[in-house]
Amino acid sequence: MKKIFSRPESLRDITTHYCPGCGHGIAHRLVTEVIDLLGVRGKVIAVAPVGCAVVAYDYWNFDCCEAAHGRALAVATGIKRCRPDRVVFTYQGDGDLAAIGTNETIHAANRGENLTVVFVNNAIYGMTGGQMAPTTLLGQVTSTTPGGRRAEVQGYPLKISEMLAMLPGVKYVERRGLFCPQEIIKAKAALHLAFDNQLRGGGFSLVELLSPCPTYWGMSPAAAMDWIRDTMVKEFPLGRIK
Repeated sequence: MKKIFSRPESLRDITTHYCPGCGHGIAHRLVTEVIDLLGVRGKVIAVAPVGCAVVAYDYWNFDCCEAAHGRALAVATGIKRCRPDRVVFTYQGDGDLAAIGTNETIHAANRGENLTVVFVNNAIYGMTGGQMAPTTLLGQVTSTTPGGRRAEVQGYPLKISEMLAMLPGVKYVERRGLFCPQEIIKAKAALHLAFDNQLRGGGFSLVELLSPCPTYWGMSPAAAMDWIRDTMVKEFPLGRIK
C-alpha cells in the first residue's frame, strides 16, 4: 500500500510537552507542512519568544532563535535585515504579541518588515497560570478575572489583526481557526500565502489562529473546540482581513 501520510521533514519525531487538546501541536504541524511544501527548510529561521511554545525549537527541524518575552519581532527584524535571503518568521501567543510585545508588533508591521507572523490566539495566558490576556473575551473567567472580564474594568478584547490591517506596511492578514478539519485546511492555506508573500518580497504578513486551551478554559478538549466555533469566532470573525 502506498504511504500517503507521514511526518513532515521539518517536524522532529519527538513527544511535545503541550497539554491534551492544546492547539499548538496542530499549528506546529501546519507550519512545517507549509515549509516542506515550499521547499525552504534550509533557509528558514524561526523566532520563538516566551510562552507555551518557548521550546518550539525542540520540535522543529530547522534553525530557530529564542527571544525575550514580547521581543520576537524585534529579533526577527534584525535577523531578516542581516540575512534578507532567509525566510524568517515568528511564532507568538496573544500575551506575547498583543500585550508585552505590542510595541514591537505595531512598529514592525508599520515598517512593512518582510516577515511572516504566526499568531496563536487562545484568549488567555497559558504558560504562566491562566491569567487574562488582551484577547480574553468579555465575561470569560480567568485566574485574574474570576468574575469574568468586564469592559468597564479591564477594557475590551483587543483585535490586533484588525488594528494591524489598517497600517500601509502590512500586506496580508488572515484569521483562521483550529477547531475542525475544514478550518485547519483553510489555516494551512493562509500560512502558505503568508510565507509565499515573504518569498516574493511582499512585506509584513500575519496569520492569526484561534486555538484551544482546555486546561485554563476549564473544559474538555472537545468542549474547547466547540467554544471556539460557537463563542470565540463571534468576537474574532474568521476570514481574510487584508
